[in-house]
Amino acid sequence: MLDTTFDQKKAEAFSESMVDILNKSAIALGLSIGSRCGLFEVMATLPESTSMRIAEAANLNERYVREWLGTMVTGRVVNYVPETRTYKLPEEHAKYLTNEGDYNFATGMQFVPVLANIEDRLVDCFHNGGGVPYSAYPRFHEVMAAESAQTVVAGLEPFIIPLVPGLREKLEAGIEVLDVGCGSGQAMIELAKRFPNSNFAGYDFSEQSISRAQSAAESDGLKNVRFEVRDAAAIGETEAYDLITSFDAIHDQAKPAAMLAGISKALKPDGTYLAQDIAGSCHVEKNLEHPIGPWMYTISLTHCMTVSLAYGGDGLGAMWGEETAVRMLGEAGFANVSVNHLDHDFMNTYYVATK
Repeated sequence: MLDTTFDQKKAEAFSESMVDILNKSAIALGLSIGSRCGLFEVMATLPESTSMRIAEAANLNERYVREWLGTMVTGRVVNYVPETRTYKLPEEHAKYLTNEGDYNFATGMQFVPVLANIEDRLVDCFHNGGGVPYSAYPRFHEVMAAESAQTVVAGLEPFIIPLVPGLREKLEAGIEVLDVGCGSGQAMIELAKRFPNSNFAGYDFSEQSISRAQSAAESDGLKNVRFEVRDAAAIGETEAYDLITSFDAIHDQAKPAAMLAGISKALKPDGTYLAQDIAGSCHVEKNLEHPIGPWMYTISLTHCMTVSLAYGGDGLGAMWGEETAVRMLGEAGFANVSVNHLDHDFMNTYYVATK
């Protein structure tokens, strides 16, 4: 029999938590705006300053800067001195809001308005099914590239490459490498610079992303990296690569099983598949203590799952879970799969798989 006793204190506590969520949602939007306008980078270099000085240093309109600062001050992001009407970004906060710090959360906050922008289309999907295609997210690839630069590209040399024993030596000697779902190609471009004896390739479904990747490679004068628009589920190559990677790319595929099978086929018999994907479980109850569980389910709802469904796909979603990942890798022909977690990247799991 259900307990119908109403707990007033519990209700009031929940109401207070709703106010807190409302305020923090506003702060998240403000952080995104500040990141896009370069305000945190500018304020990190300034002493206590008026809104006018901050606006002039950032080449922005003072009235807008002043109102934005109101959000940052009441949100306890920026300090304010009423007597002098001056503002200061504490060094401890700049450490997590600028590119010079340990991690730029302000950049990540840009996902909030990007994903919220498709709310109307998503509500329609709730009523009628289907999905929201990649083309509905005009800035997603740009924001994703910025996030990838912090987690993947920055972590390649110190953390990710060492996950595969002897990989650095092989890259130095010269091997064939493919990145499936390469996005803007940052990972392959970085590796191509560091390991000139190896050849690198990147495939992605997005023409926009491949165009960005090709332009970046050409600007760097790289001859050992190429990029192609190609469906991850139709690689169509056999025993061609010593190493295949995918970074945050499996769970939002229309046909993830076909992608993994194609990767297995494209690997040489002694090759290695190195994949990064979202950390978590396929069981909701096991994600209750996930540090950003609500955020990851929301990203899945507003992008990962729905873009897959838009193309008639499986709609795995970001929280497909390590259990599902290991099972699907086994079904794709990988006999050995290790599951790894890195201290610098609590959001992701890294899989190393061999045939």
